[in-house]
Amino acid sequence: MNVPDDLRYSPDHEWARLVDGVVRVGITDYAQDALGDVVYVEVPEVGATVAARDKISEVESTKSVSDIYAPVSGTIMAVNTELADHPELLNEDPYGEGWICDISPSDPSEVDALLDPDGYRALIEE
Repeated sequence: MNVPDDLRYSPDHEWARLVDGVVRVGITDYAQDALGDVVYVEVPEVGATVAARDKISEVESTKSVSDIYAPVSGTIMAVNTELADHPELLNEDPYGEGWICDISPSDPSEVDALLDPDGYRALIEE
């Protein structure tokens, strides 16, 4: 499984990348592999305020429907509208073009509380 070293991870298999005060969020390679072929992605609403661990998205695959949770608290600043027509981006490029949303964190230190790459690798190897 691909676990990039420049990201933080939630126990629910979301990744978070803090860049210029904004947290970009997506699902991990492990999560997309477990889901199978993604056929639909519901993205959150821009402007919505979320708390860490709130449901922000839903991903439907050929195997199941899974909730996606906010790794940090804050305001949804942008969503990946490409996912409406190309949900397969979650499978093809989970850490790049398959991002789900950007959150302006209300408490940037929440990013530091997420799992580091080694902690996430230990989680998925259990």
